[in-house]
Amino acid sequence: MRLDYTLTGLCAGLLMSAASLADDLPQRWISAGGAATEWIVELGGEQRLVGVDTTSQHPQTVTTLPSVGYQRQLSAEGVLTLAPDLLLGTEEMGPPPVLEQLEKAGVRIERLSARSDLAALEDNLQRLGILLGEPEKAQLALEDFHQQVNSLQRQIQQSAGDQPTPGALLLLGVGGHNPLVAGRNTMADWLLRQAGARNLAEHDGYKNLSGEALLALDADWLVLTDRQLRGAEGQQALLAQNPGLAASRAVGEGHLLTIDPTLLVGGLGPRLPDALRQLSHAFYPQLQTRQVDVSQ
Repeated sequence: MRLDYTLTGLCAGLLMSAASLADDLPQRWISAGGAATEWIVELGGEQRLVGVDTTSQHPQTVTTLPSVGYQRQLSAEGVLTLAPDLLLGTEEMGPPPVLEQLEKAGVRIERLSARSDLAALEDNLQRLGILLGEPEKAQLALEDFHQQVNSLQRQIQQSAGDQPTPGALLLLGVGGHNPLVAGRNTMADWLLRQAGARNLAEHDGYKNLSGEALLALDADWLVLTDRQLRGAEGQQALLAQNPGLAASRAVGEGHLLTIDPTLLVGGLGPRLPDALRQLSHAFYPQLQTRQVDVSQ
């Protein structure tokens, strides 16, 4: 009987300790970054979100939350109105004076990495798992992301001998005007390379290129995205506003793809494996039509 009482007391103590630990975790979150918001939801923390920024568009349910504006141009008043325990974003979040003001007002600020590499994703998910009290779920999400990307890489490698590596360009437009070409050290560059293409743009970051320069690069594929216009609408606007682009070989061959611009914001997000599959299946049509052995 004494042992039963002891075990009961021990279990009760553990439950109280777990409840106390959960109470210590931040409960009211604002997420300023699309990828961060998606991971919060993926790890079961959507109920803690009280506000998001304008780059947080997925899943659809988060768009009904109050907006605190664009991640780089946050308003202290807009954030404080929502009385958050935690403001979570990346090093892209700002401006710095607003973040300083929020910290002085007692808002905890956590910055994840926006780098497009798997080491940064691992660190981000570990930190999110701790903040949410879900470290095991975060580890499983990381392992699943790795498994999907690695599996696709093996498929691409087995298909690479069937055709030359396609050269591609990713163009980011704003309402169809002045598209920026994604170069090295960008999320877009990571996306193209992981999908099995060569990024033909060799500059760093994003840069405007003339129509003549785009034609000279002679891309096999053009991947288009627009911050204001979605899907086919953005694609049509870019082509209409940029005749040099419309005259390219890729357009002539119908080698145009469109992606969601929010995939390029805030580091590696949970939708990227699906986006990589879609791109790679366009670059390597044989991936759609034959079974590739990925067991090795």
